[in-house]
Order: sequence, then structure tokens, then C-alpha cells
Amino acid sequence: MPDPATLPAAAVTVPVRVWDLPTRLFHWLLAVAVVGCIVTAEIGGNAMVWHFRLGYVVLALLAFRLLWGLCGGRWSRFASFVPTPARLLRYLRGRPAPGEHLDVGHSPPGALAVWALLALLLAQLGTGLVADDEIAFRGPLNAWVAVDTGLAATSYHSGWGRTLLIALLVLHVLAVVAYRLRGRDLIGPMLHGDKRLPAGVPGAADDARSRLLAAALAAGCAGLALWVSTLGG
Repeated sequence: MPDPATLPAAAVTVPVRVWDLPTRLFHWLLAVAVVGCIVTAEIGGNAMVWHFRLGYVVLALLAFRLLWGLCGGRWSRFASFVPTPARLLRYLRGRPAPGEHLDVGHSPPGALAVWALLALLLAQLGTGLVADDEIAFRGPLNAWVAVDTGLAATSYHSGWGRTLLIALLVLHVLAVVAYRLRGRDLIGPMLHGDKRLPAGVPGAADDARSRLLAAALAAGCAGLALWVSTLGG
């Protein structure tokens, strides 16, 4: 077995914390909440009560992610995965800039998918908050918009918006499976947080101080969602 000291630096891999605990919890809670929203919408009837509740959970989670993208762990920050054309081209050519780690957090193609998913979730959330099915359910912010705006939001939310979101979620799952078949595990690091990477790759802060900050932000975002839920009463 070769001595690690004699190997090139790039050939020596060590566990590196990439996904901090708050990011991992956000990811899995969002997945459960979004799937729950889709299922309850399909069931309809009394299940719509839970559709609304899960929608408020999504609101709290997205608000948290927007804040955490500014002050979270290194690879969770938006600045680390801005999919600029130049960065995408360097990734496709396999020629990263000096000190650039395009495969540590979200790769440029993965970043495009993340941004698209966040945009669709925000659109779905926003239209849901102002929607009105003219039967029994109305979003808490519906009274703040014109009738035509509320109806248009309802049409998007239950039509194209839901279809696009489901399609993107399916593509996301297929991409994870495809990466797995190619020998790259994306699920494991999102469970335990670490990837084996070349020595010297910077890790994400995931200490008690970082987690305390995340807890404070999450509490504030939960309070925001709770307050929004009372506006339609």
C-alpha cells in the first residue's frame, strides 16, 4: 500500500465537511414538506388543511435557506455556487481556475438545477399565498391582491406551476440516480455531511456557534410563517 506521504497532494483524500447540519436538515425537511404538499393537493377535500400547514412549513424553510445562503457554511452559501457562464464552461472543459473547487458543493450544472428549483418553489409558494379556489380555500394574502390576480395565481399554482415543479423534482431524483450509477454518491454526504476530497480543500463551518445561529434564524423564520398564517383569519 503506498505511503500517503509519497503521493501527490491531489491523490490524498480526507473526509471534508461539505454540508453543515442546518443545510442537511433543511434539505430533508423541504423534501418531506414539498412531497406532502403535492400529495395533499392531489387528495383534496379535508387534506387541504394539511396542504396549507405544510405550505407554511415550506415558507419557513425557504426563508431560512435564503438567509443561510448568506451566512451559512462555506459550500451552502450562494456565492459558492453561482453558475456563471465562465464557471460552467470551465467545468465542462475540466479546467477549473486555480483554487477553484467546482465539484465540492454544487457543481455548475447542479447549481443551475438548485436555482431553478428554488425559483419554482418560491413561485409556487407565492401564488399559493394569494390563491383563491372560490370554493372553500383561500390563501392568507389573497385579500391583498386584486381578484384577477388571485385567480391567475390560483390557475398557475394548481396547473403549470405544480406540473413544472413535479417535473423538476423527478429530474432531480433521476440525476441523483444517474450520478450513483456513475459511482458518485450524492445522498451520503447529504446525510452525514462529509465527502472524501483532496487534502487542502476547505471545509464548511459546522460547529456549535454555527448551529446556534441556524437555530436562531430557523426560529425567526418559523415565527414569520406563523404570523403569515394568521393574516387570512
